[in-house]
Parts: sequence; C-alpha cells; structure tokens
Amino acid sequence: MKIATGESLDTGSWAPDNFHLLFSESAASTEPKTYLVGADGSGLRQVPSMGAAPVFMATWGADQKSIYVSTTERGESLFTIWKWRLDGSSPEKFMEKCSQAYDADPSGKYLLGVVLVGEMAGIYEVSISEKKCIPLLPGVLTHGTIVAHDGKSFLYAVASRGEVTIYRQLWSDGKLIGTPQVALKVPFVFPLRYYSGNAYDFSPDLSTIVYARPGGHADLYLLSHK
Repeated sequence: MKIATGESLDTGSWAPDNFHLLFSESAASTEPKTYLVGADGSGLRQVPSMGAAPVFMATWGADQKSIYVSTTERGESLFTIWKWRLDGSSPEKFMEKCSQAYDADPSGKYLLGVVLVGEMAGIYEVSISEKKCIPLLPGVLTHGTIVAHDGKSFLYAVASRGEVTIYRQLWSDGKLIGTPQVALKVPFVFPLRYYSGNAYDFSPDLSTIVYARPGGHADLYLLSHK
C-alpha cells in the first residue's frame, strides 16, 4: 500500500501500537516536514516544524504521547534532538550535539541512537530525565539500533565483506551487560544506507528483514531546444 509520495522520503519508527509510523519529506525548495500516519494511510498529521535543518530521524516516545525528531546541518555528524508532545504543545529543543534518536526503551527512561560518521561514530543512549548523551559502543558503524520488546537488549547491523551481521547487546537500566553477541548472520550484503536514509530494517524477533537493492541503472537524455 502506498502511504505517501514525495521528492525525498525517509522512514522513521513504528509506534508502540505497531500501527502508527513516522516519516519525513525533504525537498530542495521547501523546509523539511515530518508526518505521522496509520499503516493503512489514515490519520495523516504533520509534526510541527523543528527549524530548517534536514530531518534525519523521527521516533516515538515509549508512551506514544511524544515524538523525538533528530535534525542536523549538512556536513555535521552530531544531531539536535527535538521533543514534541502530541497534545499540541510547541516543540522543545531537547538536546544538542548528540546522536540521532532511533528508538525508545519500554520503560521510557532512555532513547537509543547512533552517530553515523566521524570521530564520534557509535551507538549512544540518551537519559531522558538527565538529558545526557552517553556513549555505549564507540566506533560501531551502523545506521540504526532497535530495542528488544522486553527492553533488556538492543540489536544493530554491521556490514562486512560478503555478509551482514546483526548483533545483540544485553542492556539493563542504562548499563551494558557483557559484550555484543552475534544474533544473526545474513549470507549476502545489502547497503545499510542509501542516499541520506536507511536502506534496510528488520523485525525485533529477526523473523523478517527488508532491504533496498539499488539497481545501478541510469538514463542519459539529450535535450534539444526548438
């Protein structure tokens, strides 16, 4: 089912009810826009503007009453996280110079996120009450991370030659437990990123993986003036 059409769309996250989702639309001539919508296309609603910076990720709070939107300027590796309550209040700038917020743990205490490139690349947690950005797995190159349903671990994908490995890291009350363990090896490679957005996703139980496979096809046209 086609849910939205735009010049450039980026997917956000699924709500805890597994029905509502977030997505962002970017265009060269207009300010970035973020929307929430039902999986059947119903209830389309625009999230208020978070400024003119491009939106890289939008994720739901654990209580499904708040949305966290991550923006950054072109060329920057760190993100500004905004918070908007669905009751209609104005967005607030929640945190600066942090990772992009990618998922929320069921307790509502933490957000998980990633810094994609640069010296600060890795997986981070955000303490919501303390507004602190805390590195968990520095140096890990991935495009996102999701919290398991029980909130006791999180999953992330790493691409290498010939395969993609999805790791599971045990995690409790903001603390890592042990080292990352291999949860699944996919015996072929798919891109983790495509243009500015993610090129894959997987279900928390790892029963389903979806990914983009760019065809590498391009067309060249000659435009003549009459």
